[in-house]
Amino acid sequence: MTSPLPPLVTPPSRILMGPGPSDVDPRVLAALCAPTVGHLDPYFLKIMDELQGMLRQVFRTQNRLTLAVSGTGSAGMETCVANLIEPGDKMVVGVNGVFGGRMADVAARCGAEVIKIERPFGEVFDPAEIEAAMKTHRPKVVGLVNAETSTGAYQPMPEIAKIVHAQGGLIVMDCVTSLAGMPVEIDGWDIDAAYSGTQKCLSCPPGLAPVTFGDRAVAALDARKTKVQSWYLDLQMVKEYWGGSRAYHHTAPINMNYALHAALRCVLEEGLEQRWARHAKLHQVLRAGLEALGLSYVVAEPYRLPMLNSVRIPDGIDDAKVRSLLLQEFGLEIGGGLGPMKGKVWRIGLMGAACTPKNVVTCVSALEYALRKNGNNVTPGAGPAAVTAALLA
Repeated sequence: MTSPLPPLVTPPSRILMGPGPSDVDPRVLAALCAPTVGHLDPYFLKIMDELQGMLRQVFRTQNRLTLAVSGTGSAGMETCVANLIEPGDKMVVGVNGVFGGRMADVAARCGAEVIKIERPFGEVFDPAEIEAAMKTHRPKVVGLVNAETSTGAYQPMPEIAKIVHAQGGLIVMDCVTSLAGMPVEIDGWDIDAAYSGTQKCLSCPPGLAPVTFGDRAVAALDARKTKVQSWYLDLQMVKEYWGGSRAYHHTAPINMNYALHAALRCVLEEGLEQRWARHAKLHQVLRAGLEALGLSYVVAEPYRLPMLNSVRIPDGIDDAKVRSLLLQEFGLEIGGGLGPMKGKVWRIGLMGAACTPKNVVTCVSALEYALRKNGNNVTPGAGPAAVTAALLA
């Protein structure tokens, strides 16, 4: 006897204001539904070329080796590390959140001698710390997270990149959350390799990882004495599919590439600087509303990400209960804390298509309701009033 078929997929409509994925523009969803062609079809090869060109614009780079890896942001991380690290190489990794820790884990699995420099979750690294580690350990590669999604902390990069290069090292940057939401300047900051993900400020479903490699990184890749640890992520082969000979490597996720193509068009139609300004402005509006509710930020003001607002949960408030109420009664998703921040913070995203005045008003109003319903004596109307004032300022 056969079991009955499950129902058709009919997901609920949500307002995605967690740490990712973010809301997706209807044009991007429409691109997912376009007819699938072969991965070597002339039409798809044209899409790949256009996609690379738009990625270079969004990364602010001229790097030839710029493409979308088939996989989520973590695949981008592994691509950068696995292609630059050979067994026995030294890699310094800054760990001030979950994703710095993940990079260190990936490097160790690639056979690196990993030197971790650490900061408490929510803090960032001083360039002097990186310089001391470079002089002591002389690593081949330094890996840092530009936008730590687990904490909402922004790590400035230009001065650190100069220090790393002065000591003969390469710098790898995680910009999964920052790309297309705030300035990311690959060439201007002289970053050797960087990776991102489609599901944050690019507002595309998860599934691809934009990566870019500069000249020094490509030279290191070409000089390898051992094979890249991952066959699937070996850029020596993948780059021949994305350019050059168009040699078959793997069957690309055709429709996900359509979606990223549409998402990048949305970014560039708006304009990068305008998009950065939108995220910065609405971050300040959201901040006004959250602080009116008595919520305080985890990260010091100069280092707060505009697209990932990490705030402390008030004493006596049940984290999971509030987030469940927001989801069930308002269709609103916000994120909880990770690692040592679990149960202590909320992570509220303002990413891409989700970064709108409407969503800020909805989030602050719903959160005020949830706090009052769970015993917090916040002043009625304080949050929305602060948001209105900030929007009109």
